[in-house]
Amino acid sequence: MVGRYLHRNDGLTVSVPYDPVLNQCIYSVGRNMLNHILLDVAERSEAASLCFEHKLVNVDFKTDIITIQKNGWEDLVKTTADLIVGADGAFSSLRTFMQKIPLFNFSQNFVDHGYLELSIPPEKSGDMMKNHLHIWPRGDFMMIALPNRDTSWTVTLFMPFKNFDAITNAEELLSFFKTTFPDAVPLMGEDTLKESYFKTPPQPLVSIKCSQYHHGKKFMIIGDAAHAIVPFYGQGMNAGFEDCTILNEILNETDDDIQKSIELFTERRREDAFAISDLALYNYEEMRDLVTKPSYRARKAIDKYMSKMWPKFWVPLYNSVSFSHMGYQQCIENRKWQNGVLIIGLSLAIATVVLTSLLSRVLANT
Repeated sequence: MVGRYLHRNDGLTVSVPYDPVLNQCIYSVGRNMLNHILLDVAERSEAASLCFEHKLVNVDFKTDIITIQKNGWEDLVKTTADLIVGADGAFSSLRTFMQKIPLFNFSQNFVDHGYLELSIPPEKSGDMMKNHLHIWPRGDFMMIALPNRDTSWTVTLFMPFKNFDAITNAEELLSFFKTTFPDAVPLMGEDTLKESYFKTPPQPLVSIKCSQYHHGKKFMIIGDAAHAIVPFYGQGMNAGFEDCTILNEILNETDDDIQKSIELFTERRREDAFAISDLALYNYEEMRDLVTKPSYRARKAIDKYMSKMWPKFWVPLYNSVSFSHMGYQQCIENRKWQNGVLIIGLSLAIATVVLTSLLSRVLANT
C-alpha cells in the first residue's frame, strides 16, 4: 500500500503517499496466511515439536516447573526446559503468573473505543483505489479498509462504545452509514452491512505495559504478552518479530547464556515497547482526525521538502517507524528534535519579518 486514501465527509477523496520521496510502501498481509507459513516452516524443522490443546495451568517459579493440561482433559504433565517463553498474546497465561511476583509492575489500559469488522466483496473491489489503505476520518472515530489477496477488502469501524450502543436496529444503522460514510454503503451493500454489523458485538482495544519481560533464570514473555498495543501503527506483529531478532542477537552475544540474555532483553526492549504503545495511540488521533487538518498537510509538505533535500538528515516520524530499524524511542526523540528545529526556524522567520518591518518604518521616517 503506497499511501492513505482519504474519504472526506463532503465526498471528495485524496491520496496521501506514505513516502513521496523514496516511494516506500507498507504491506497488507493476511494473518491466517502468515500463520500457516510459519507453522509449515516449524513442522519441517527437526528441532521443533508442535503440541496443540496444551494449556498452561500452573507455574512454580521456585522449582522452575510448569504444569500443562493436555487435550482439555485432567491429564496434567509437569515439565521444565532451559528457556520457557510466553508468546501467548495480550491475555498471556505465563504473564498472569508473573504478575503475582513482587515488584513485577503491570498496567492494562482499555481505550473507550471498540472495533467492528465489516467487508467489501470482491465484485465491488473495482470501485476501490488499489494499493492504498482507505480511511474515512470522522474526528472522534473512523473507518478503514485493507485489501485482501482475493480482491475483497476488510473494513474495520473504530468508534466509541457509546456510539455503537446508540445503533440498535437496521434502520438506525443505515441512517448512520448513509450520513457518515455515504460512499461506503454501495460498496458493502445494505444487506451485507446489516448482517455483518449485528453479527458480533464490537471488540475492545487494549494496551499492555510491563516493568520486566523475564523472571528468574529461564522465564520470559515476548510479543503481545509483553507489550500488546492498539493496532493503529500496524506495528504490533512487527514489534513481535523484532523481539525475536533482538533475543536472537542477545543469545549470540552471550554465547547462549539464558539468564543473562533474558535480563538484557528486558533492559534493551522495555523503553522501545513503551514508546510504540504511545505512538500507536497517537496515530489513531492522526488517522481519525489530524489528517483532515491544514496543519497536518503543512507538516507533511515540510517533511517532504526536508527529507528530499536531506534524506539522511531529516527522516519523518512515520518513515522512521515504518521504513527503518530506528528504535521506537529514538523515533520519538527524532521527532522532538525536528519539532525544535521547526520552532526555531519559525521564530527566526517571524523575527526577520518584524525586524524588516521596523527597519522599513525607521527608514521611512528618516
